[in-house]
Amino acid sequence: MRLRKLTGVFAAVLLAAATTLIWSGPTRAASGSAQAVVPPLTPTATVVKTQDWGSGWQGQVTITNGSGAGLLNWRVEFDLPAGYAVTSAWDARLTRNGQRFIFENLSWNGTIPNGGTRSFGLIGSPGGSGAVPQNCSINNYACDGGDLIEVPSGVRITGVTDTSITVAWNASSGRPPAGYRVWNGNTLAATVTGTTATVTGLNPCSAHTFTVTAHNISGNQSARSQPVTGTTTGCENLPGRPSGLRTTAATVTSVTLAWETPTGTVTGYRVYQNGMLKTTVTGTAATVSGLSACTPYSFTVSAYNTFGESPQSNALSHTTGDCPTNPGVAAPYLYTGWGSPPNPATVMNATGIKWFTMAFVLAQNGCNPAWDGGRPLQGGQDAAAIAAIRAAGGDVVPSFGGWSGNKLGPNCATPQALAAAYQQVIDAYNLKAIDIDIENFDEFENLTVQDRILQALKIIKQNNPTVKTIVTFGTETTGPTPTGVRLINQAAAIQAGIDVFTIMPFDFNGGANMYQNTVNASEALKGHLRTAFGWSDAQAYSHMGISGMNGLSDQQELTSLEIWTQIRDWAKSKGLARLAFWSVNRDRPCPGGGVQSACSGIAQPDWEFTRITAGF
Repeated sequence: MRLRKLTGVFAAVLLAAATTLIWSGPTRAASGSAQAVVPPLTPTATVVKTQDWGSGWQGQVTITNGSGAGLLNWRVEFDLPAGYAVTSAWDARLTRNGQRFIFENLSWNGTIPNGGTRSFGLIGSPGGSGAVPQNCSINNYACDGGDLIEVPSGVRITGVTDTSITVAWNASSGRPPAGYRVWNGNTLAATVTGTTATVTGLNPCSAHTFTVTAHNISGNQSARSQPVTGTTTGCENLPGRPSGLRTTAATVTSVTLAWETPTGTVTGYRVYQNGMLKTTVTGTAATVSGLSACTPYSFTVSAYNTFGESPQSNALSHTTGDCPTNPGVAAPYLYTGWGSPPNPATVMNATGIKWFTMAFVLAQNGCNPAWDGGRPLQGGQDAAAIAAIRAAGGDVVPSFGGWSGNKLGPNCATPQALAAAYQQVIDAYNLKAIDIDIENFDEFENLTVQDRILQALKIIKQNNPTVKTIVTFGTETTGPTPTGVRLINQAAAIQAGIDVFTIMPFDFNGGANMYQNTVNASEALKGHLRTAFGWSDAQAYSHMGISGMNGLSDQQELTSLEIWTQIRDWAKSKGLARLAFWSVNRDRPCPGGGVQSACSGIAQPDWEFTRITAGF
């Protein structure tokens, strides 16, 4: 984009000042007394919910080192109930094992002196009263400083019947636990005080994987044991597994399935949709109805008789029809380092926008990606903004380059090095798309650098085939400049695999008719794409994007709310792939204020350009 960058500060979320929920795990009781409290001799950790907006929540974890010695590293873990998750964290490295979430220190914040503290933040989804961390530990101690129970060992199968399996294990060492829990997969199957349990109510000839945990009277629970798998008897009486599952007919809202008759005695068949029983039939075909359009489904079939149910067939995947040929993405630019950046969740709630193009990733100390060339990929305001957007149900497209600044294209010496820099950002945020805003004499007009960028994008597409690659560049009212046409032709010649070619129809002498000049430039872009790639009109439109400038441009061109609505409607009618504008920071009124970083220069409601764009 064309505006110069200014320094700014962005607050990702506002901390809730009124009510704060704190979880630190149960307090350890001394032997023989439920009331006595043992002073912690280990590090402790508390998890504080600072904000909850229903679909997500923000928390802060504070580690206090009361161990009597300096701490060199830390590792905090806790469980969340099924259906809840921690989606991102800052100032900590987040990993996940099932429903257990693990946070480890980064290279710069592992050391905590005796009596000192460290904090890190996290975003979880969904919110509500069920989003409560459980079984919290810090460096293998309970978060309240109490003991953790040793993991049970020697888990084994000691008996099976048609409908039950008996599991045994060795007692936990150390302080005797209050009891043990036996898990069948992720389902609690039994709670006992001894070292054996019989799990009943199982189907004949069915396989089950068990783990065991120990817990103490304070409620602290050990990690799970090594798994053990057992199979019930009775296989000889069950029907065989159905085979040959296939689709024989389909509509937008239904699918007809058929399969082969298995061996053995069959009473009927059960049809499962996405793992849930959908219908029961007696023949070898079934029609499943009530499906949603353009939605993927998975189906399996089992046979059953009076002795039980067979194993399920191989899964069959089917996606219903009536999918849009090219669903477009509305993603206006948001810049956390400039122009009084707004809270993205506030904008999302007010407008319905789901995606933002995040500006700008530049170069730091050579070929190293950093926000604005100075802010880290993790742990800063940009990562916090991305976490807040995702927590509110949205996502982002980071933009590399822009009009000014120290860019990666000239600083990375080879296409491979440049692709590696792009890949760092893709991996940091598990991205679905990236935008290369290629402008000015250092990247766009420098043909060596332009070729380097195209070759790097080809590498990115080869290594990440599902990541959408976008290039954004300037235009004239008559269409792409000769340098822009060269970019298109080179992308086609080397088969770079670029998904979307976006023009910026502003600062292009658009004059008084910004709508018609934007359409003219876009139609010319379509012509060049058809020539370079051999596409039809529809195919060319589906690889095009428009990125405008709301309100007044640097050249005092006026894109009013009415004109932007016209541009949106035209882009939508043609099936364009992307609609953006520069920028959400400017999507506020200041009539007569001229070109500014925090407002559009015209009269308008707050976030109205964003609301219009969300209708794309």
